[in-house]
Formats: sequence, structure tokens, C-alpha cells
Amino acid sequence: MFSFQPNTRIRPSPFFEAAVAEGLTMANVYNRMIMPTSYGDPEGEYWRLINGVSQWDVGVERQVQLKGRDAGRLAQILATRDLSACAVGQGKYVALCNHAGTIINDPILLKLADDLYWLSIADGDVELWARAIAAERGLEVEICEPDVSPMALQGPKAEDVVAHVLGDWVRALKYFWFRETEIEGIPVAVQRSGWSKQGGFEIYLKDGRHGTRLWNIFREAGRPWDIGPGAPSSAERVESGLVSVGGDTDDETNPFEVRMGRFVDLHVPDDTIGIAALRRIRAEGVKRHQMGIVLEGELPAPLGVRREEVMLAGRRIGMLTNCTWSFRMKANIGFVLVESGVPAGTGVTVERASGPSAGRLVGIPFL
Repeated sequence: MFSFQPNTRIRPSPFFEAAVAEGLTMANVYNRMIMPTSYGDPEGEYWRLINGVSQWDVGVERQVQLKGRDAGRLAQILATRDLSACAVGQGKYVALCNHAGTIINDPILLKLADDLYWLSIADGDVELWARAIAAERGLEVEICEPDVSPMALQGPKAEDVVAHVLGDWVRALKYFWFRETEIEGIPVAVQRSGWSKQGGFEIYLKDGRHGTRLWNIFREAGRPWDIGPGAPSSAERVESGLVSVGGDTDDETNPFEVRMGRFVDLHVPDDTIGIAALRRIRAEGVKRHQMGIVLEGELPAPLGVRREEVMLAGRRIGMLTNCTWSFRMKANIGFVLVESGVPAGTGVTVERASGPSAGRLVGIPFL
């Protein structure tokens, strides 16, 4: 049984007690919070996500709230994507970069009003970053972490479960669009999104006192569809080509290198942080690119605590940034960040902790 003593440095989410009741066995730390990662059956949880509906405690996806007259201006200064046409009720996947054009976070931006935005962040100190930039620019905006915690329902049957609870209007929600509503008096925002490619929704709980009750509402509603607990799956996210900023990136990675160029608008205002560097990088040519790799071997061999070097004809050309066992492909697969110009189909060697391993570069996504 999973146990944890709460403290001021590492917090549980509002759904933590429900996750423990579901049989939580493993967790990680993300945004200084407990992130459930397994309920004891990783393969079963994977297939539930692929074929059914999986319920996730992803309260670790904290919100950075921008509120005030200059909230929209600050959002655009932080994001390298054009937000000028973003409507209330719309979300956008955005890249946040530092002044050198290095990607530092990739949140979902939600526009709740002309003067109110949330950045639903990956792991990182975006609140501190936003506060520093706002102060430096003299902007009139309040920045805080609101009492908002997402719970995700993912998988091909997730829409049926969410529609059963909220009504068929959710079926018309476009990807990343959301609506604020209530569920049995519990205030939420419902967005078609989630860290998988299997389809689903994130339910943004806006009052942390009701985490267990909200979890159980969806748990009971999902019984006809065999709902069960789960967590973001390494195997599914790699198969589907989802980037993990901080894991698949290093201190010099720009969005163009990790297939995020379509989310960078080079015409955004000049005061957007990192845009000058990104314009220069694009003009000079991107020097690395992300590819998939299929490694030889018939047993799972995940990546350890260090990235591993990728070699071609005895020369280092890049690094392996993740590696996981694909239950559908029956192979170890991962992402590599290698020199531009190295094509799919190239045979390489990865210097693994267990010794050199042969692999073949492929396009992303795998499936």
C-alpha cells in the first residue's frame, strides 16, 4: 500500500486519497507534488488506455494564473505562438522559451476572459518566471497559483463517460477548447485535452475540497465502460510521439529540434521572449532533429538516469532521450536527438549502460 506524509515541500493533489483507495503503488515527484504513476499492473493500465477509459490524477499539472489589464500582453510575451486570435474558451499548446530560444516549458494556455489566463504547465517554475518578467516589464498583472487541479479521463471510451456525466454538448468541444460548468455543485472547467493520443478530457477542479467526490462521480459513471485508474503512460506517449520537455530536451534544445516548429510563429511581437533567437536559428538552419529509434532486444530495457550516446560509424551524433518497452510493437523504442541530415532508416549504435545496442532510426510517431 502506498503511503505518504504530507509536508510543505511535496504536496498531494485533491485526488490523492482517491488514488490511494484505487490501489496506487508507485508515484513520482512533479511540480513538487505527488504524481501517481502505477496501480500495480503497468501493462493492464496501458491496454485500458488504448482500448477503454483510464482515470488519472494529474493534479500536478499546476495552473499559473495571469489576471489583470496586462494579462494578455504578458501571455504573448511568454508564448512564442500568436495569441492575437485566441478566443475566450479556447486553449492553445504553446512553447515558452528563454532569451536564447531554449524551450523551458510547454503548457496549455487557457483563455478564460480577456483579462484572465491559465498556463497549465509541465514540470517547472513558470510562476517564478512569469513574476520576474512581469516585474521587469512593469506590467499590471496579478500572478498566482489558483486552486485548480486537473483530473484526466483518457482513452477511446472517455468521451462516452464524460458525456454521461455532463451531457452530449461535450462531444462538440474542439481540441483544446473548454467550458466552465458545475458537476453536482462542484465548479470545474472541462477541456478536450490530455497527455495521450487516445482521446479524452481534462476536468479542471476549481475547489480542492471536492477532489474525492469528483473522482468518485466519474468512477461510478464510468462503470458501464469498465473505467479504471491509470496514469500518463511512457509507452503510449512515446509510441504517439509526445514530447516531454525536460526529459527529451536539454539546456540548448529549441522547439524546432523537437517537432514543435508549427507552434512557433516568427511574426509575433519583437518583445516575445526568445523570438529573436528563434528567428536567427531558423534562418541559419536547425542543427539537430528528433527521431524515433527501434532498438534490438526482446526484453524491456528502459532508459536509466542518464541519457545515452548515439553513435554512427564510431562517431557521436546525438543522444537517446527516452526508452520504453512498446507493448504493441514488442520492442524497446525511444526518441533520439541527433544531427540534422541523418535520415530515417539509418542504423546506429547506442552506448547503453548494459553495453552497446544496435538500433534503427525511424520517423515519429511510431504508431
